[in-house]
This record gives sequence, C-alpha cells and structure tokens, in this order.
Amino acid sequence: MKSIIAQSTKRGISYQAYRELMKQLVEQKTTTGNDKTRVLANFTKLNDKRMNRWDKTLKISKVVQQRINEFEQDVTWLVIAESWCGDGAHVLPVLNKIAELNNHINLKIVLRDENPELMDLFLTNKSRSIPKLIMIDTETGDVLNSYGPRPSEATSLVSRYIAKYGILTPAFKEDLQHWYNNDKGQNIIEDVTNMLCDLQSNVCQ
Repeated sequence: MKSIIAQSTKRGISYQAYRELMKQLVEQKTTTGNDKTRVLANFTKLNDKRMNRWDKTLKISKVVQQRINEFEQDVTWLVIAESWCGDGAHVLPVLNKIAELNNHINLKIVLRDENPELMDLFLTNKSRSIPKLIMIDTETGDVLNSYGPRPSEATSLVSRYIAKYGILTPAFKEDLQHWYNNDKGQNIIEDVTNMLCDLQSNVCQ
C-alpha cells in the first residue's frame, strides 16, 4: 500500500499545474480520463468555469483560518480526480484554499484513470468515486485519513435520494450543483478542519 501511494505521490501535480492542464484541455476540446467523449469534454469546460469562480470567490472565516494555521504536522494531501468530475470542481478549489493557509500541507493531484491501483485502495461503497482526498504523514508515509467524494451534507443528500429512488437522476444532479453553489464551500471547510482537529487537538481550541 505504501509503495503504491509513494509512486502515485511522485506523479502528483500541484493545484496550479492541474488548473493549467484543465485550460489546455478546454482549448483542445478534450478531457482527462480514458473516455474522451464530447460529453466529458463539455463537463471539463463547465468545470473549468466553476473552478475559476471558486478560485476568485471562496471565503474562509478568520476564526477557521486561525485553526488551520495552528496545524503543525507535515502532511501530504493526495487527491484523486478527473477534469470532468463535477464534485471535484467544487471540492478541489476549497482544498487548495485550505492548503494555501498552512505550509505544513502539501497538496498534490493525480488522475484516477492513470492510477487504478491507488484508486482501488480508496473505494467508496466498492465504487471508484472521486474526488478522494488521502491525507498522508509526509515523514512516515502513513495514511492518516481520507475524505470524499463529497462533503458530509451532500453525502447525506445523495444517500437519502438513492434510498428512496434507487438512482441519481439528472434532475437531482442539477439540484446537487445548486446545493454546492449555495453552500459556497463551507461544508467542505468544516469537514476538513474537523479532520485536522482529529489529528491535532490544539487546532480546535
């Protein structure tokens, strides 16, 4: 497990490099992943716009910023994603904003279809769901926690809908995007800050 994670981490790119990759894909009218369909290319274009918006507008309160700044353990955040993933377009900018606040957090991104062995170590209900954040102790390589593919409130919405209807309909997926827009990244910020709290108690003081 450690060797797979270490190899994938070496292949990881920065958030800035990932954003540049997305812009290149939009210009070329294509996408990451094994399936280079027009539909997924259109999702990549849409997600680039979403991420542009979050990069400019996302806010983290001063209280939460202080808690994040108090985290002192060197960790690598390895995120599995693809450019066409709608959830990733909402989650990744938030993770980047948090990582930018603390030099102890090193954010790296890898593509799911290029790292199947890594993905299969972090399945969600036996599914290769993304984005998936793997929090790793930089010194030891130990996995400390994982997160995703969705924030806690969105996960509850999805679970309840599947329990009632069996599948996620296009109408629900559209409603989920509205939820992300209205939440403005705050549920992700809360979830991930709580993860840091679990690792270091003074973050929550």
